[in-house]
Amino acid sequence: MVKCNRVINIISLCCLAFIISGCAVGFYKGRPSDLSKIEELKDELTRLKEAKSLLEDKLRKEIDSDQVKVNMEDRGLVITFLAEVLFDSGKSGIRREGKNILDKVVRVIKDEDMNNDIGVEGHTDNEPIKHSGYKSNWELSTARATSVLHYLVDDCGLKPERLSATGYGEYRPVESNDTLGGRQKNRRVEIIIKPAGEVAKAEKPADNKGYIK
Repeated sequence: MVKCNRVINIISLCCLAFIISGCAVGFYKGRPSDLSKIEELKDELTRLKEAKSLLEDKLRKEIDSDQVKVNMEDRGLVITFLAEVLFDSGKSGIRREGKNILDKVVRVIKDEDMNNDIGVEGHTDNEPIKHSGYKSNWELSTARATSVLHYLVDDCGLKPERLSATGYGEYRPVESNDTLGGRQKNRRVEIIIKPAGEVAKAEKPADNKGYIK
């Protein structure tokens, strides 16, 4: 009986040491279901990067003329259009040239069979509304975002349940509004192709035991 209790105590001490050492935590984090999820996230990140390259090819002319930018961000793949590319000053109707540019984006989304959620964001500078008929920059930015959303759904055939539109007005500038160039960059519409999961987790390195931190 004494021998049996001694064996039990030894086993208990070994388990405690295992937990304290962090091995149990590493083992838990490295279980097959978690590793499978990480692989899925890595695949999603790869798909977004491939889409970025295709968009850069199709939008090369607009990118070189600083009318459009394509960037990978924490929130997803972001395509930024200067407002002047899509709209006349103070208006929310998409110009023909703007529709042609949006068509290039849609072509990549369809060709790559992307089923990601897509957000459309409208932004303005801080110049007060004067002659456009909108009450404020909020209304103008929202109208522009919604106009792009309707074009993507009604004319291009993207699924409406995947899209959303938001207007931020002047309240999320990317540059100072004190200069003409800064105000131009703040007047923009962004299309965000959102990742299917928390893609940032897929980029975390493994520790020297092969477990995901």
